[in-house]
Amino acid sequence: MLETPTALIVDYIDEHKHEFGVEPICATLSAAGTQIAPSTYYAAKTRPPSARSLRDEQVLVEIRRVHEANYGVYGARKVHAQLRREGLQVARCTVERLMRAAGL
Repeated sequence: MLETPTALIVDYIDEHKHEFGVEPICATLSAAGTQIAPSTYYAAKTRPPSARSLRDEQVLVEIRRVHEANYGVYGARKVHAQLRREGLQVARCTVERLMRAAGL
């Protein structure tokens, strides 16, 4: 899954909250220049995934399938063209972004 900077910070807090607690970690990160409030952490943990992130997960499955079916040599342009031929409506910039994030 693709992660935003807030998601990275939330993951970091998740890893260390049992040792230090959420509020002290947030205070230390804020003192170091990374602003995050405990309420932001808790809100990020309880909100449902966005429509974009859900769609990205579905499209990434198809991108991986097409990429692997073509011996891992197709770039974003050819993967996009193949997905469009198969009837999946997706923008080429989305294919590029997801392939880059997935390391394809």
